[in-house]
Amino acid sequence: QVQLVESGGGLVQPGGSLRLSCAASGDTLDGYAIGWFRQAPGKEREGVLCISSFGDITDYADSVKGRFTISRDNAKNTVYLQMNTLKPEDTAVYYCAAPALGVEAVCAPWIYEYDYWGQGTQVTVSS
Repeated sequence: QVQLVESGGGLVQPGGSLRLSCAASGDTLDGYAIGWFRQAPGKEREGVLCISSFGDITDYADSVKGRFTISRDNAKNTVYLQMNTLKPEDTAVYYCAAPALGVEAVCAPWIYEYDYWGQGTQVTVSS
């Protein structure tokens, strides 16, 4: 089964940028959709963006439109989340995840349909 590891988080000032990476092991990533999610303190985990195995992109959060983009490099077995114009409200632990086997190629509409999760990476936006 696929195993996912996020990296690239950190502390950034408002208006700054970060690129998160989601690296896969245990299986090749090209057959999987990968979603990015985030969870702020005291809040439920929410979807951000997802990219299918075909490259189709699903927006889960209106709040990041025009600022965040998702891409994948199957040769590197990695999916990226480019975050620009960061705001304090983007502060959260960011997770990448893959849907359950059988439907792993497409972005799932519900968070509970994602079975494989990374450990998360902290993003803090503060001056």
